[in-house]
Amino acid sequence: MNLLKGIYLLIISVEEETKVDVGALSSVYFERGIYAYVGSAQNNLRKRIERHLRKSKKKFWHIDYLLDNRHAKIIRVFYKERDKLEECKTARELNKIGIPVLNFGCSDCDCVSHLFMLENFDYSSSSMAFLTANFTRSVQA
Repeated sequence: MNLLKGIYLLIISVEEETKVDVGALSSVYFERGIYAYVGSAQNNLRKRIERHLRKSKKKFWHIDYLLDNRHAKIIRVFYKERDKLEECKTARELNKIGIPVLNFGCSDCDCVSHLFMLENFDYSSSSMAFLTANFTRSVQA
């Protein structure tokens, strides 16, 4: 993966119900399940994804707080070379198939969220069909 800029989607498993203090959002409750988080990197996509995969890091983005929780882990990463506008377009599409975690990851845009719980997710579901149709590459975390 040598892409300099693009968007990515983290598929996150929250293995137990948990509350997470998410900086300015305060305490956010997460049900057990599978979540999809869409983000972008306009300088070095590879380094951004590698940063998300590390457990030890300074918390900067909303997603950092969730990923620091012992019950949350990234299980797959999808990515593609696109400009930042595609990030919000993807969030709007995810809003059609998932349940938004309100105001999460979208403080710099007018989206309702950039994190969505995917109900009844499995790798043969419509959620997975959306992901494989809209992202050119993926890696197992």
